[in-house]
Amino acid sequence: MASKTSSDSREPMNEQIILNTYGNMRSEINQIYSKITELEMEVSEHSLVIGAIQPLDPSRRCYRMVSGVLVERTIKDILPAVQRNKEGLEEVIARLNEALERKKKEISEFELKYKIKIKKADSETKEDTNQKEGSAQGVLVGPAS
Repeated sequence: MASKTSSDSREPMNEQIILNTYGNMRSEINQIYSKITELEMEVSEHSLVIGAIQPLDPSRRCYRMVSGVLVERTIKDILPAVQRNKEGLEEVIARLNEALERKKKEISEFELKYKIKIKKADSETKEDTNQKEGSAQGVLVGPAS
């Protein structure tokens, strides 16, 4: 009988380990998503800067923030550096997207192996519809002249 209780206590432990592992995997995917979003915003900012300074005179002074220090340079010095940074960020985003796809594949294999299914609660679906309806709130349109 003692062996029966020890095997019973191991089964929930296995389930708990599986759930913890699954939660960690989902957390990693969320972290990758947020990092990709953050880097895409930086690429967008770099594109705005490039678009703003490209048509200007290359000998014109401009300022760039480097490690928290504002540095004065000319556009001809700054523009190539900003373009290189943008290209580097795009490469990192591409690598993160590859890692994201690997993680998604890994988590789907894990779900199949342990027969994990995610169900949405009724309260979550209600909240989602409320958010969609509320997303248009706060927009003011003046009278047509």
